[in-house]
Amino acid sequence: MADVRAFRADRYDEAKAGPLGSLVAPPYDVISPAERREYLARSPYNVVHLTLPDDEAQAARDLGDWRAEGVLARDAQPGAWLLSQEYTGPDGVQRSRSGLVASLRAEPYDRGIVLPHERTHAGPKEGRLRLLRATRTQLEPIFLLYEGGSVELPERAPDLQNGGDRLWRVDEVPDFSDTQLLIADGHHRYETALAYAAEGGSPYLMVVLVPTRQEGLTIFPTHRVAQHVNGARGTPIAEPGDDLPGVVLYRDGHYELLESDALDVEVVDRLAPHGVTYTPRRDEAVATVDRGDAEAAFLLRPTRIDDVWAVARRGETMPQKSTYFFPKLTSGLLFHPLD
Repeated sequence: MADVRAFRADRYDEAKAGPLGSLVAPPYDVISPAERREYLARSPYNVVHLTLPDDEAQAARDLGDWRAEGVLARDAQPGAWLLSQEYTGPDGVQRSRSGLVASLRAEPYDRGIVLPHERTHAGPKEGRLRLLRATRTQLEPIFLLYEGGSVELPERAPDLQNGGDRLWRVDEVPDFSDTQLLIADGHHRYETALAYAAEGGSPYLMVVLVPTRQEGLTIFPTHRVAQHVNGARGTPIAEPGDDLPGVVLYRDGHYELLESDALDVEVVDRLAPHGVTYTPRRDEAVATVDRGDAEAAFLLRPTRIDDVWAVARRGETMPQKSTYFFPKLTSGLLFHPLD
């Protein structure tokens, strides 16, 4: 059974830290070195000082100083938060996605309570574990799905707002005891929480629980750009429209269809192309090839949510970057202390 509960959040005091817009950032794993420098320069209290520090000890010192100075203030009572994200997707369509921010007890995958769908690598988990040991704080939420309807949002003004993110504090947490959860984004951080708990640390982490039956929940494709396609060949086709007929290989100004019954991400994974980079933008993938910066691009359709659930329930995992849930969750709105 999923153990979901309220928690006492640390939050920025904007009177001391400055405007929230200068303090928040995307998740650590999508920030480039140049973007990191830009976020660090925005404010001495920007969350990236914690999520991407020069070293873990410095992050712990900064966090302690911010608490001592009142830059971060802790809620007097435990609570949860309803979250609404207004956004414009890569397709140019405006949408709204909602969920619940709460504390979840991390459970091993073999218990079937929380399911993964993507493979992880040891390196990122080792770095996140060192940071968690040093700060004893869950600095960023992870994104989980469950089968359910839309979250009903309060009609009152939000308690916290930054751009398209709106949050309302609530005292009660719905019952998730019979609910199976699927990790949408944050596999490395979830497995880090398991490792931390195995060392005797707190097993809880900050999550955003998002129901699948809402119009604003979308998965966008992540196209693959390859330096070498490893002998891949397909059937020549005319330039496809927005709805791709399958995996499309683009090179030398021409398009080829790679026919297969497998999921698009699995088709490319089996071909084992070399020097792969990723982009959610089809035009960017094509332009990279046209510039001569790559041999070819694999253009993919978005993975369906039902297919993600099916893979996870079979106990299987998909290649990295198989799903692109947009937008990413914002880091810095709330922090989850573990002391």
